[in-house]
Amino acid sequence: MIATILPLIGRRLALSVLILLIVSILLFCVLRLLPVDPAAMSLPPTATLAEIEEKRREMGLHLPLPHQYVIWLGDALRGDFGISILFRRDVLGLIAETLPATIELAVLAMIIATVLGIAGGLLLFHVRGSYAEAPADVGSIMLLSLPEFLWALFFIFLFGAELNWLPFTGRLDSEFSDPGGSGFLLIDSLVAGRLDIFRSALEHLILPSFALGIGFAPPIMRVLRSSLIDTYQEDYIHLARLRGLSEGRILVRHALKNAILPTLSLMGVQFGFLFGGTLLVEVIFSYPGLGNLMVDAVRNADLPIIQAVGLAYCVMVLVINTVVDSLYLVLNPKLRTR
Repeated sequence: MIATILPLIGRRLALSVLILLIVSILLFCVLRLLPVDPAAMSLPPTATLAEIEEKRREMGLHLPLPHQYVIWLGDALRGDFGISILFRRDVLGLIAETLPATIELAVLAMIIATVLGIAGGLLLFHVRGSYAEAPADVGSIMLLSLPEFLWALFFIFLFGAELNWLPFTGRLDSEFSDPGGSGFLLIDSLVAGRLDIFRSALEHLILPSFALGIGFAPPIMRVLRSSLIDTYQEDYIHLARLRGLSEGRILVRHALKNAILPTLSLMGVQFGFLFGGTLLVEVIFSYPGLGNLMVDAVRNADLPIIQAVGLAYCVMVLVINTVVDSLYLVLNPKLRTR
């Protein structure tokens, strides 16, 4: 099986590299069309026209656009994404500091969305044909119509401001400091044996991750319910009933593993959108991740950060889709023959 799957995964990785290259070209060209002069912004307000022109030549902005891109691509392949205009620091270092926070938030939100989506889909399927079907269906549509930022505001108001159960700003309580290491607070705190820091980091993650997870769970619920309904029309389900298998065993051993395949495809798309959705949620919760870095960069027209963060989001979405595609290949033998 592995020998069959690896070439297919290799082709998907090659396609991902091509997509990343196209995205980098589009980002580079679009950002260069903005009415912003990176050379002037990187100098003090008192800089003369001669100094600005000299800086433009130093940054290669006087060269044709394709030539500029080739130079930028060569630097990027060496890990040099330039210096931030706002922070006056290496862009790659800034991303390395903020990306772990966003990954922690996105992974926890994905877990929540998966658990709620599958559990909700099974519940919707279970109540089909009963009096509870209509209320459950209406409830899932209501959940589907509420975006993640509304959940974020609701959670802040209820659990943060009114009940004061959970914190809703930052990554840690003020009395704690980052234990250092990989940048993933949950992992670093456990490695350091600091359960108090682990608890604080987890408490700060609960509200934003649930806001994201609940916002992306309803489509998973509805697709899984529809897939199960279609699967239960197959002949092998009827044969399983004739063999005397219980409904629970039919669901777990036969129906669910086939109905989960289209749901898995949707989850790949949803999780890609979920990672992009962290930007707005991070801003609402003042969460110091990649999204907040991007917002600060946009406010200050910091082109090196905007381009690098845009590519970082693209890479993470491609990684998520590649992982989901790999799982799909493992679960669906029909695709391995292609």
